[in-house]
Amino acid sequence: MQILFLASEATPLAKVGGLADVAGELPRALRRLGIDVRLVIPFHRQIDRRALNPVPVAQVEVDHRQGPLRAQLWEAEHDGLPIYLVSGEPLERLEVIYGDPALDADRYAFFSLAALAAIEAIGWRPDVVHANDWQTAPAIIRLRQLRESHRFWGDVRSLLTVHNLPFMGAGGESALESYGLLGMDAPELPLWGRALPLPLGLAAADWISTVSPTYAEEIQTSEFGCGLEGFLRDRRDRLVGILNGIDPEIWNPRTDPAIPARYDTERLEQRDSVKRFLQSSLGFEANPARPLLGMITRMDTQKGVDLALDALETLQSPVPGWQFVLLGTGDPLLEERAQAFAAQRAGRAHAFPRFDPELARQIYAGTDLLLIPSRYEPCGLAQMIAMRYGSIPVVRATGGLRDTVTDYESGGSGTGFVFHAPEPADLARTLQRALRVWKDRRRWRPLQRRAMQADFSWSASAEQYRSLYSSVAEA
Repeated sequence: MQILFLASEATPLAKVGGLADVAGELPRALRRLGIDVRLVIPFHRQIDRRALNPVPVAQVEVDHRQGPLRAQLWEAEHDGLPIYLVSGEPLERLEVIYGDPALDADRYAFFSLAALAAIEAIGWRPDVVHANDWQTAPAIIRLRQLRESHRFWGDVRSLLTVHNLPFMGAGGESALESYGLLGMDAPELPLWGRALPLPLGLAAADWISTVSPTYAEEIQTSEFGCGLEGFLRDRRDRLVGILNGIDPEIWNPRTDPAIPARYDTERLEQRDSVKRFLQSSLGFEANPARPLLGMITRMDTQKGVDLALDALETLQSPVPGWQFVLLGTGDPLLEERAQAFAAQRAGRAHAFPRFDPELARQIYAGTDLLLIPSRYEPCGLAQMIAMRYGSIPVVRATGGLRDTVTDYESGGSGTGFVFHAPEPADLARTLQRALRVWKDRRRWRPLQRRAMQADFSWSASAEQYRSLYSSVAEA
């Protein structure tokens, strides 16, 4: 089976969020199953050309209202995965991966159409085109058009994965029109959705997937469906949720060079030295008897940053002197509030409004609890990584958080602490419960070991995708 995997970002070449981890890791897991997966991403300026050493293999033109636009396809390989990079003038208008919405819509529409044209030019025909999120949804729209008139694409089927439904490509109406992607007959969509990349892509796709079973159910409700819940309910026979995974070799406390001491489930005492290192580097008292809480997140109301800060302000901890570190960028107002929160608690709280992969690994490896109080969460990777490193997640029961974290029970089960209401009081009560368990090493160490032994590798998810690709190809 041959799969064309389209994404706007992929680790380790170019990353902004979790989509990059999926696009960089899932195709490699699929190739280990014998599937011929080839990844296509834009040739972003951040990509290290010398390290990747790409070779030009095709040049094509993309139709545009103002005249044809030239695109080039480059071929490379990383860790056994064939990678194609698309370059062209529209992709060079911004240095960042995501920026101005209208420019993003134009350049990702160009990328999507150029990718299909270039793959046809080199003569490699996929069985399934697998696109991800609104940025590559235009490829699914164009594929539906091409199947009616191009023999090369006649039997090729499509899958569109939704990583975060509210991000639909707002501002993309003009770009879709400029590239001839409007006018598709889609009466099943609300009127406003017939001019946006993601809804049109969903209507054109043979199958739809999302990144956790619970989120696949949630987006069929009015609370999470963003106005598309009726359409998604009608498509539920071709809508599936498959959990994302993590690469256990990339996220491995036994070998991670970013942390000062290596450890595993048999050497958990070594983790205390990582905690002391992190406490010292943050300017906190280096004392393992102080509970250290962390949060690694995009600064967004979706992620519940405000819920976490409100809960901590009222937390009546059974353990005095908790410490807290927050790492993340996003909404300037939330960044400002987090820094003010930390400034009022100098010496026990710190907020870093930046992207810092090394510090993130140290937070995973050195904190006792990781807060993930999302209002909704399609999948989430932070809770999986935290468990791998022995930081116990405190999560809201939504989406992939609900599918990956089981609530602690005193009888000896569970991998974290789960709360339900998106309210600071409910989170604060759950933190109090978590800290009571943290005080009791006889209960805490087994909890850590259970969490660290949970298997979130891509193996199971890749098997589910292999089965899904078979269903898509037969659609």
